[in-house]
Amino acid sequence: MTSLASLTDKREQRFQNLLLLTIILVYLLILAGGIVRATGSGMGCPDWPKCFGRWIPPTEFSQLPPNYQEIYGAKLKGEVEFNAVKTWIEYANRLLGVLVGFSVFGTLLASLTYWKSKKAVVLGSLVSFFLVGANGWLGSRVVATELAQYMITAHLLLAVLVVFALLFVLVRSRKGYLPIKGQYSVGNGVRWLLIIAISLTLTQILLGTQVRTALDAVIRGVGYTQRETWISQLGLEFYIHRSFSLAILVINLILFYQLRKIGKVDWFRWIPSVLIAFIMLEIMTGVLMAYLSVPALLQPIHLLLSIAVVGLQFVALLLKEVRANVRRVPEQSRLVKI
Repeated sequence: MTSLASLTDKREQRFQNLLLLTIILVYLLILAGGIVRATGSGMGCPDWPKCFGRWIPPTEFSQLPPNYQEIYGAKLKGEVEFNAVKTWIEYANRLLGVLVGFSVFGTLLASLTYWKSKKAVVLGSLVSFFLVGANGWLGSRVVATELAQYMITAHLLLAVLVVFALLFVLVRSRKGYLPIKGQYSVGNGVRWLLIIAISLTLTQILLGTQVRTALDAVIRGVGYTQRETWISQLGLEFYIHRSFSLAILVINLILFYQLRKIGKVDWFRWIPSVLIAFIMLEIMTGVLMAYLSVPALLQPIHLLLSIAVVGLQFVALLLKEVRANVRRVPEQSRLVKI
């Protein structure tokens, strides 16, 4: 029995390690997508799944077909001169996407060992796999529609759903019992506060995509040589996005206070502090972009922080839900089943 339990523990630990690696890869993929957008490399490969008709992208002009401008010129938005840097930025993003696909598939296979004990882990892994596949297809449509804004937004939102699905699997696959120490009192108010915080953060992400669309229009008009004028030429969407950050900060400060009161729970206790730190960093990067002429380096970091924030909020909601019927816990440790 002891050896069987030890084997089960090792199997669960391997699954946890693979799952954490997969989640990290997904966040890296979101970062890579932000870099593609910030550097204007979205059409660095004007075809899909190949790049300039090759499985290994060209590194110099001589590797292109003599009539490549006629073949791809319409899709390059007027930028008919080959740019190897943008090509490889986009292609690296695609390769990372393939790696994420294999990692999610591996997670799905590894989750099958939970079928008898925790079916939610298997079902969550299956949902993750289908969402990643759907987002891969949506990525091809982004190229086919020549970076249509609605496709880019849908591509990003589907990536958020992938993060949610994997985080759900992470929480559900933790050890069967979680130690709770000290007094513990919760109510429906915290749950609704978390739902409101998640909704506001997702709204802020959508507003950010609108600002980026407006910025693209400005760049097409004045070019990259007048970066200092970009912000001043943005419209109402920028000011709404900037002001909305105050609402995000206020709701999360309230959430920080509420979560700290119930934060004496194993790995749950660090979530409030990390959450508020990420929000402060996100606001700081937004301010720096506004006053430093939108540095390309800060744009993907700003996006990544926003996805990290909504991910932490979602984990807090999941952990809150498994304790929703708990009102008070004595000073001694108790075990609450997940």
